Amino acid sequence: MRTRSAFLLAAFLLFVTAFPVWAQHPAPHMPAPHMMAPRANQGHIPPPPPMPSAHRIERFEGGAINSTQHVDHNIWYGHDLPNDPRFHLDHPFPHGHFPHPGPGFRYNIVRIDPVHHWFWLPGGYYFEVAPWDWFLCSDWCWDCGDDFVIYDDPDHPGWYLLYNVHTGIYVHVQYMGM
Repeated sequence: MRTRSAFLLAAFLLFVTAFPVWAQHPAPHMPAPHMMAPRANQGHIPPPPPMPSAHRIERFEGGAINSTQHVDHNIWYGHDLPNDPRFHLDHPFPHGHFPHPGPGFRYNIVRIDPVHHWFWLPGGYYFEVAPWDWFLCSDWCWDCGDDFVIYDDPDHPGWYLLYNVHTGIYVHVQYMGM
């Protein structure tokens, strides 16, 4: 009887100590069963923006326009012009290139520093949101799940685009390393 009790206790302790390992977030390239379907862009992740991208403004019937940075029907709207001086970097990619950009990788944010406009992805990768774009994303639910995709910015060397799969809005970010 003692052997059986000891075995059950050992099995229980093994389960309790191993559970956090099983509950860890999957690698970014692995689809997670708990991912919510995107709500923006007709329910799917858009392809990367074209190169060079055009500064498009979404126009609606009746004359209304939407010039906010967003993606709709796989068209990237509101992207800044390639010669915009805010994006000029004397040394693009000072911390190297982010290794996993593109629509095949969906991320959750593991930490956010709203004062410095920094956020961290699993694995310790961190980014800084462009100061002029912070107002577009400051109210995002940063820790709600796998809601973000990072794209290379085709027009501004050294910059990336952080796309929110539920709002359809994107902001410019710089990779700061690990």
